[in-house]
Amino acid sequence: MSAYAALSEAGYRAYTRDKTTLFFTFAFPLLFLVVFGLIFSGQDVEESGKPYINYIAPGVLSWGVCNAAVFGVGFVLMQWRRDDVLRLIRMTPTPLTAILSSRYVLALAIGVVQSVLFVAVAMLPLFGLSLSGSWPLALPVLVLGITAFLVLGVIVGSYAKTPEAVAAVANFVMIPMAFLSGSFFPLDSMPSWMQTFSWVLPLRYVNDGISAAITGDEGAADIALACGGIAVFALIFGALAMKTFRWSDKV
Repeated sequence: MSAYAALSEAGYRAYTRDKTTLFFTFAFPLLFLVVFGLIFSGQDVEESGKPYINYIAPGVLSWGVCNAAVFGVGFVLMQWRRDDVLRLIRMTPTPLTAILSSRYVLALAIGVVQSVLFVAVAMLPLFGLSLSGSWPLALPVLVLGITAFLVLGVIVGSYAKTPEAVAAVANFVMIPMAFLSGSFFPLDSMPSWMQTFSWVLPLRYVNDGISAAITGDEGAADIALACGGIAVFALIFGALAMKTFRWSDKV
């Protein structure tokens, strides 16, 4: 068995055995969907006249998938580095790319399952989300979003030395970004300066891309623009991750 296959299998087994983490990974975004969906049920956004679910569902889905990518790899890298697992792996022929790619494939699988479950719930009559004909275009947006935020998680996991630090740093980054990027509230109802500021946040592009694909409010060009923005952030985060990655806390 190759190093990549062994790491992928180990990651899968560890993830599925942790029932608490497994449950809340999928339940957390659904909780926000239920809360906001019930609060704004039957209401339209005044500025655009569109149902709130058109904003809530794509935004919360984007945040949930990206949040899982950050936390998933951040905790694992911190724990492996703290317990010297990474240092032991480094002493083998296993390249860093095998370690990260094994986590990447797992994050993609989790993101796909999260998305399918989330959209299925959002389409219930209680919430009333309707998919547009371009909904398959959400897949490349999701893949790029998971890529960018997984690399961001690598940075968090390389910086933090304890589980508490991972949670603190990741939440400090992800929760404000969710509000400022329009994941929980429409950007149209925010001040103009906040709408402008949102363009420097990677989650804004994931939100826009998923929303355009699922609801059909925008065209393919807008989805392509969103994908381009996410790709730029993925490259920036990748360069930072290479600079900050550490095999051990002892060096």
